[in-house]
Amino acid sequence: MSEPWWISIIKAVVIVNIVLGLFAYLTLIERKVMGRMQLRYGPNRAGPYGLLQPIADLVKLVRKEAFAPSSAIELPYILAPIVSAFTAIAAFAFIPWGPGWTVHGWRINGEVANVSIGLIAIFALGSIGIYGFIVGGWASESKYSILGSMRTCAQLVSYEVSLALSVLGVVILGRSLNLPEIVARQGSWLPYAAPEFIGLVVFFFGGIAETSRAPFDLPEAEQELVAGYHTEYSGMRWGLFQMAEYINLITLSGLMVTLFFSGWHGPWDIGPIWFVLKTMAVLFVFIWLRTTLPRLRYDQLMRFGWKILLPVATVNAVVTALLVVAF
Repeated sequence: MSEPWWISIIKAVVIVNIVLGLFAYLTLIERKVMGRMQLRYGPNRAGPYGLLQPIADLVKLVRKEAFAPSSAIELPYILAPIVSAFTAIAAFAFIPWGPGWTVHGWRINGEVANVSIGLIAIFALGSIGIYGFIVGGWASESKYSILGSMRTCAQLVSYEVSLALSVLGVVILGRSLNLPEIVARQGSWLPYAAPEFIGLVVFFFGGIAETSRAPFDLPEAEQELVAGYHTEYSGMRWGLFQMAEYINLITLSGLMVTLFFSGWHGPWDIGPIWFVLKTMAVLFVFIWLRTTLPRLRYDQLMRFGWKILLPVATVNAVVTALLVVAF
């Protein structure tokens, strides 16, 4: 039974708003958790317990003057943050958060877009989103922005190789690129985090680098580049870049849960709640690492990626293929 088009539209609107709400309050959760880990309170002025801080931040960004360098290349300068934000939101459309339901004879799928190559589609959208970061730095006509965009390009492109290789084992075991089918196979067997533990570790470290989180946050490089590729952005244009980074983090966490932690499956049949809880647990680990780890030097970062993650990811894929052939 196929899903009617009008249900798909309603579901897409609901999911987009949920993701945007999660992004807004993830900024508050991160600051609160980091504050507690560092023995301070974090935001606590806007509303009770600081719960209105994301709303205050939004109002500030909307009202803030959007200046631009006089030499900026106008059209790509404006479109860059839009491209980054759009691809980040669109990638979440392929993440399955439930098995699907039939309500009064109408079919409701557990994802916005159920396609046979969902995993490839997510990686493709992530690759397109990189252009927003690169073009934004280039179109700013600032040496600091251009240097920041080149660092971002080098990091994101290099770690995409490890990220893609780390999921080959999951694709072989799941025998599909369709994410709901991969989750369904884990539900009938066991989470792929067990047989694909090395792939999980590589995916996790590659994901940290892809989302420019500590200790792989060199593209920002406040010491040398002020803020990296978005140095010359302000107001909501700057806010769109930040939104893209946080939503990419949410999408990556959801993808990790889908590929390695059985998605919506759990000891009790509570469907999407399991997916949300697992995703929040992965996000907590990202925040934990940011609070704990120091920043690596740029040469240490690149050496770690190419000399460790890439060979390990390749060995993991080969071993998985041999296991599948043998058994």
